[in-house]
Amino acid sequence: EGVSISATARVTGHSRNTVARWLERASRAAERFNRRMLRDFEIIELQADELYTFIGGKSRPTWLFAIIEVCSRLWASSLVGPRSYRDTKSVLNDVILRGSFIGFPLIATDGFEYYSGVIARLIGPACVYGQVIKTRRNNRVVRVERRVKIGTARQLKDALWESEDSETLNTSFVERLNLTIRQGSAYLRRRSPCHARCADQLLGQVEFLRC
Repeated sequence: EGVSISATARVTGHSRNTVARWLERASRAAERFNRRMLRDFEIIELQADELYTFIGGKSRPTWLFAIIEVCSRLWASSLVGPRSYRDTKSVLNDVILRGSFIGFPLIATDGFEYYSGVIARLIGPACVYGQVIKTRRNNRVVRVERRVKIGTARQLKDALWESEDSETLNTSFVERLNLTIRQGSAYLRRRSPCHARCADQLLGQVEFLRC
């Protein structure tokens, strides 16, 4: 339900320490399950994005990277850390090592600067990659620009024709996943009084939710 540990303790009638201890155990079990089961899945269409949050206080901003395999709706990988080249490479490399490419996969992201270089280095011309760049004014999208970064316009057209879900280059599915994540985690909700005190605590809740 996305409520805090204190609220869970109040609703269930157990102590806060008991709830926190069982949540930690469940998170560790979920992490092991995700690591063991997420293997050999088909990679046909990927979308990637990042969610902003902070740990402890706003002086310690951090990001949750999330990647979805669109055709299966599989939350393929996630990573908590700074919005850096190293973490961008790590989360995409995790998907590549665990999954199997089917043909030339279609990959879509926002305009974050490191995606293009990382995808070119890890996959190169074996995919079709594009960016969806949205311009906002007063919290409303007023312009959407689509750029093909790897591949040709013809290859993009063929990839979209073969896609069961996308008619145009988009990041709609990962944005929907972001909303689901924010609704399911008290730590990641907007305007929430609940925030993780350490990175391991946040990652544990993410793995539990992902499971």
